[in-house]
Amino acid sequence: MDINLPGPHAELTAAFARYEDALVHNRTDVLDELFWPSPHTVRYGVGESLHGIEAIRAFRAARSPAGLARRLQNTVVTTYGHDFGTAMTEFVREGGTKLGRQSQTWCRIEGRWVVVAAHVSLIDRPVT
Repeated sequence: MDINLPGPHAELTAAFARYEDALVHNRTDVLDELFWPSPHTVRYGVGESLHGIEAIRAFRAARSPAGLARRLQNTVVTTYGHDFGTAMTEFVREGGTKLGRQSQTWCRIEGRWVVVAAHVSLIDRPVT
């Protein structure tokens, strides 16, 4: 298995950056495009368990666009071969007391990178 081949790694890193931009600017059309349009897609959030693209779309449509800005840290994008990868990151919202953690599983399906599974959680920020 080839890990982080330059081409696939650059493509997935760009897809992840596009996702992040769409997320903080509430571009739900781009977010929908970047999630696999399948009943098998799963997104577990801080307060929701979403099974299937329709549930994910409904959540995004109902979510407030306020307060989406965040700062990423410790982001790790890893590709496995040409068509599978993960993106893991931590995030902090300004003034927030929690550390967010996000993991995404990406696959290249029909020639494009899409999220097939995602998970978001919050923990208390470590004391430094």
